[in-house]
Amino acid sequence: MPAPSWRDLLAAPPPDPAPVRLALGVELRRLQSNAANAWQPRRAVTVTPRALTARTDQLMVGLRPLMRSASTGRWVKGDVSWEALRRPGGPYDPDQARWFAELHSISREIRSIGPFTDASEWITLDTVSSSLLWTHLALAAARDVPLVGTTAQLAVSLATTAALSMVAESQPDGAVLLRARISVEREPVEVASARPVAHTGIYVFAVEPGLITLRLAPLPLGLQARALLAAPGGIPVPAAEAGEFVRAHLPRIARQLEVIPRGGLQIPAVGAPTLVIHVLFRPEHTIDVRLEWEYDLLGGFPLDADAGPERDRRAEAELLGRVEAAWRASGTTVPPAPHTLRGIEAAQFAADTLPALEAVVGVRIARTGAQRQYAELTGDPEITVSTVESTDPDWFDLGVIVTIDGRRIPFAPLLTALTRRRTKLLLADGAYFSLAHPALDRLRELLDEAASLSEWETTPRISRHQVDLWADFEDLADQAAPAVSWRATAEGLRDVDRIESTSVPAGLAGELRPYQRAGFDWLAFLWRHRLGGILADDMGLGKTLQMLALLLHAREQGERRPFLVVAPTSVMSVWRAEAARFAPGLRVRTVDATRRKSGLALSEVAASADLVITSYTLARLDAAVFGEVEWAAVVLDEAQFVKNAATKLHRAVRDLRAPMTFAITGTPLENSLTELWALLSLTAPGLFPSARRFREQYVQPIELGKVPENAEGGAYRAARLARLRRRIRPLVLRRTKELVAPDLPPKQEQELLVELAPAHRALYDTVLQRERQKVLGLLEDLDRNRFIVFRSLTLLRMLSLTPALIDAEDAGIPSSKLDELLTRLREIVAEGHRTIVFSQFTSFLTLVSDRLDAAGIAYSSLDGSTRRREEVIEQFRSGTAPVFLISLKAGGFGLTLTEADYVFLMDPWWNPAAEEQAVDRTHRIGQTRRVMVYRMIAAGTIEEKVMALQRRKARLFRSVLDEDALFAQSLKADDIRALLEE
Repeated sequence: MPAPSWRDLLAAPPPDPAPVRLALGVELRRLQSNAANAWQPRRAVTVTPRALTARTDQLMVGLRPLMRSASTGRWVKGDVSWEALRRPGGPYDPDQARWFAELHSISREIRSIGPFTDASEWITLDTVSSSLLWTHLALAAARDVPLVGTTAQLAVSLATTAALSMVAESQPDGAVLLRARISVEREPVEVASARPVAHTGIYVFAVEPGLITLRLAPLPLGLQARALLAAPGGIPVPAAEAGEFVRAHLPRIARQLEVIPRGGLQIPAVGAPTLVIHVLFRPEHTIDVRLEWEYDLLGGFPLDADAGPERDRRAEAELLGRVEAAWRASGTTVPPAPHTLRGIEAAQFAADTLPALEAVVGVRIARTGAQRQYAELTGDPEITVSTVESTDPDWFDLGVIVTIDGRRIPFAPLLTALTRRRTKLLLADGAYFSLAHPALDRLRELLDEAASLSEWETTPRISRHQVDLWADFEDLADQAAPAVSWRATAEGLRDVDRIESTSVPAGLAGELRPYQRAGFDWLAFLWRHRLGGILADDMGLGKTLQMLALLLHAREQGERRPFLVVAPTSVMSVWRAEAARFAPGLRVRTVDATRRKSGLALSEVAASADLVITSYTLARLDAAVFGEVEWAAVVLDEAQFVKNAATKLHRAVRDLRAPMTFAITGTPLENSLTELWALLSLTAPGLFPSARRFREQYVQPIELGKVPENAEGGAYRAARLARLRRRIRPLVLRRTKELVAPDLPPKQEQELLVELAPAHRALYDTVLQRERQKVLGLLEDLDRNRFIVFRSLTLLRMLSLTPALIDAEDAGIPSSKLDELLTRLREIVAEGHRTIVFSQFTSFLTLVSDRLDAAGIAYSSLDGSTRRREEVIEQFRSGTAPVFLISLKAGGFGLTLTEADYVFLMDPWWNPAAEEQAVDRTHRIGQTRRVMVYRMIAAGTIEEKVMALQRRKARLFRSVLDEDALFAQSLKADDIRALLEE
């Protein structure tokens, strides 16, 4: 064999052979008798024209694949088979092979039990029952698969339509003859030459000289049609049975098959259907209802049974529609059949629905059992409420009596029905009434607020904190009588502006301003009535002083238990200093280490103190230790630290043993009403029943409203907001600097729009497009993707400041904000002013400090990592460093920096309350100069969108606590879309 040369590498591959073409072979066959051995399968032989002329029984049609002979061009068996076509990779046309494989799949269940001994090669058409057969055969032409006879003596065609009807002809002797009439493509054919293909079609044969023609056609065949095909000569009905057949059975057949009457025969009409409603009355207000259709000639049919062809579907639907209309008009809906009605449903059905149904034409009521009498009470309810002293001093039993039409309604079933949102209530004697009355709706709402059903043991209760709720009960009731011991508390808290004055304690070393005196009076009133509350005055209005005045007042009134103040670590020193300044007579002890580290017993510390100060961290770590002491009261300073009710810290504070808890915070809510609930659950337990109920009654309709009536400005939302304000007003005291401290110097705020440098702008726009495309695709599931989304938003916020925060390689791109800040600081410092610079990002403050070092401007820095906090603050206060760089988180509380009169906010934050707290480090009591606040906003960036978001979120706080307009939602997916929109 010669060695291959390089030219062999260039030789073109031989062309693929042309695919083998296929046809569907059709053969008319007959089963041979098997007299010699009955156990052997019967063989099928091809039927010739001559044989078909002699016999037409035992016929069947076989199908097999054929291939085009390469030598003769004729359709032959060759190597093709059903199994070969089901295997991939054969030499056949792929589309044709797939068509044959699908035909084999359609008929395989029947083929496996076919009568042929060569079953693997043939499909018996007669037994293929799948309705997909005819659709598939119709696709043969599109696959270029012809239907051909396996012999030259057979011509095969596929028809598209066929029809079969029954001729019913009266005979002279009174009998009736039933016979089939068949047409294919609208041409009549002999019934004797037609055979069924299962129940889906027929084939029709005819004999011509030397040729058999075979036509296949789809035709749905019922039992009647198949019986007629099996009797080519007709089916006789004897004269003695003809009357019964025509009267009772022919109408049923006529609804399933076209019947052609002959010889004067008339087909009786079936008649209209009747809807029979079977009603079984059982004890304990129980009724079973079952519906069925009834025809005079056909009998009865269950309502939910499939409507067979013998029934009048149109008439049934029309009658059922009239019945449903009458049913709904009576106040109920059509139940499924069969159905059992109980309680109020049974009463209303018997009293209202049954009479309405009896009036519908075509309906018959079949009653069984003894029917009870029911009566509806229609008068207006009269409500009497009262409170009764209970064994728990914090709670009062709430009595409610409802009378309708002179009948006193038992409260227990009424309470259950109202709580479970039922529409009507059935009494034991058969009387019932609607719960949709406005007075009962209002009673339901008030009971929902009083407590959850599962929280009451025997009777509903109302907390002593729920003063405004009792006022609503009084407004609702025709008569109301509160417990005597509660009257003073209720009357006093209804108008917090008119609380009686309390003498300022002698030990207070300082003068209270008028609004501070009013705050002390309010705190003293709460103390007398063992009520907690939230002191939510603006920053800098002396909340600590007011609380110290209360502590001194309590000691003068004989309280010997210590007070516990829990505050952030950085604020503990403020409390020590303020107590020493304003209440020098108080014994103050500080707990700044866990018992394990200090070795001190907290009970000993508390026994020797009037005021114990600790941090939130220690209150959480040593929760069990702090819980062992009986405190006179707990004071939570900067109480936003416990605004999350799901935290261990919140639970630790909740478990402290004290008759009352006071919260001090300028921001009782920042993002959501749930934060306000968390504080109230500590200071006024019982004011709102539970977090779940608070979400349902207030958060969802007010803050998360999605339906039109909850939209901003909607009446329902406004009513819920007004109710929330009334509920919290007696127990939350808030005054703003603008209202109560007009002697404060003005605060001027200004937004400085800073244009980005060209290179900075190009980089920002590129990153914005990339992050926008990523974030918008994640907002459908914000909860799962929240971290990724906020990481992208933070990236854009940092890039708005300077590219150097994102990539060190871009440090050479100038920052317009830094340039503008340095220009202004040079002038401000030169004029002798002191300035605070706030930023969320400590890395950016580092860049600011670098620029200040280069400019020779002295500064101090404060962030979460600062250890010498007091020393750093003193540097600024003394004037050694005229500029103070503070991270927004580290400087949001615990600072008084009235030495500063300029504030720069370098980057806006989502939450305006955080910024306001920072600014109020300077604008507070003690400030004598006008405070200038500059918010530096990078123009055309996400920062402008954040400012718009701030304005919306600020309304959340004002609407609840400052009596402003309705508030907007907290940060949601729509807010984020707005931040990234073009």
